[in-house]
Amino acid sequence: MIIQKSNIKTRMYRNILDSIIRDEYKPESILTEKMLVERYQVSKSPIREALIELCNEGVLRSIPRLGYEIIKITDKDIDDVQDFRLLIECGSMDKYWHLLKPEQIREVINARMECKECDAFEHWEHNSRFHLELISCFGNKFLHNSLSDALRFLSRAYAQFYWEQWHRTTFVSREEHHKLILQYILDNKKEKAIQALEADIKEFARGNEFLRPIFLDSPY
Repeated sequence: MIIQKSNIKTRMYRNILDSIIRDEYKPESILTEKMLVERYQVSKSPIREALIELCNEGVLRSIPRLGYEIIKITDKDIDDVQDFRLLIECGSMDKYWHLLKPEQIREVINARMECKECDAFEHWEHNSRFHLELISCFGNKFLHNSLSDALRFLSRAYAQFYWEQWHRTTFVSREEHHKLILQYILDNKKEKAIQALEADIKEFARGNEFLRPIFLDSPY
């Protein structure tokens, strides 16, 4: 019974977060337990637990006697998380380069499934998996978990800022750029690999050019 309750709470957490990411609920709008109970046809308890967890993660804020407000993400929030990613991803590659094993990198290559043309969320999930697979090669679960949190935050951020573009855009995969990073590692070209990784992290940009293409003939 406890396991079943936990599973329902996890499902509600994912459903609510997915709805926020997909812009079904706008930033600064209010969610209530009653509306979510009616939508998902479950009891209040797992809904409340899911909402509390989302509050703890900074997705929502509880407003007494009103409900749960979706926290709006700012430009500075995105800049801070992108800076954090550069520090932990590029910094880890620099510090732990000696831990990268060719067999590990070949496993990452073999695990890649190309997403030649996909929608925005498939593109982002594919890109996120690559970065998580790469940082996992360092064998530090705290680095992996921290990056996972940052990428989950950015999935909300880009949906908030770019939903209109994402909603009607087909994305072309950057898989070739990912392959370039991995090839630099196999060739033991540390600086090239770090520069290519930095360029890939900076691929998403704000403004009119919200996706800045990365070309293989770039200075990186």
